Amino acid sequence: MTEGTASAIVTNGDDDRPRVAVFRPDDDRIVDAVALLESLGAEPVPDPMLQVEPTGETPADAPYVVLTSKTGVELAAEAGWEPSGATLVAIGPATADAARAAGWTVDVVPDEYTSAGLVDRLRDEVDGVYVEVARSDHGSDVLLDGLRDAGAKVHETVLYQLTRPERAGESATMAAAGELDAVAFSSSLTVEHFLDAAEEHGVREDALAGLNDAVVGAIGPPTAETAAELGVDVDVVPDDADFEALVRAVVDRC
Repeated sequence: MTEGTASAIVTNGDDDRPRVAVFRPDDDRIVDAVALLESLGAEPVPDPMLQVEPTGETPADAPYVVLTSKTGVELAAEAGWEPSGATLVAIGPATADAARAAGWTVDVVPDEYTSAGLVDRLRDEVDGVYVEVARSDHGSDVLLDGLRDAGAKVHETVLYQLTRPERAGESATMAAAGELDAVAFSSSLTVEHFLDAAEEHGVREDALAGLNDAVVGAIGPPTAETAAELGVDVDVVPDDADFEALVRAVVDRC
């Protein structure tokens, strides 16, 4: 999907289906999110809250290379980067699948698909080892600090920046009007951008009230913590930090 296409996806106003807002980037991920919601009998409200701006950088060479998103994998592959014998670490299945699609061998995927889970998985094998972490400009400090506490020599490369699209915010005005049944926050940044958009539309307090009358899902504990800090009550956190698991859990609660 090209930028701006999500705005062409229009809900049909079917009162029998729960209206669920999702905030994935305006590419195949928002298309897949819409299709998933429809397959579950929900009415999608696609409102991309993340826009990817590549930096042009590629991962540095190191014995361990950690990739934390499908986007990062795709950007590195498009730039011609190869793991070159490094132990390749993917934060979760979606990242691992993208790496394999690029023709790379994935050596490590943690049982828990979070920064903390990655640290726990690598803790016993990275003491004194150089570890390259390649990700967005909004990556959690939990990963870098945890690896350093484990004795790793950590280098971070920012592959892309995440910004809020200019058109984002339809879901915030709908929440303020009590027109959403649920939302699925897939990162801390989507929570922040949602409320920033609400602020720009002059409906932040009403949007918060609307969220707290709806079912609010967060993809994992860090996202849930961000939401709570910003005044959002979270109802659903799936056992796995996986977007499909998040959406299914949210729809089940509607």
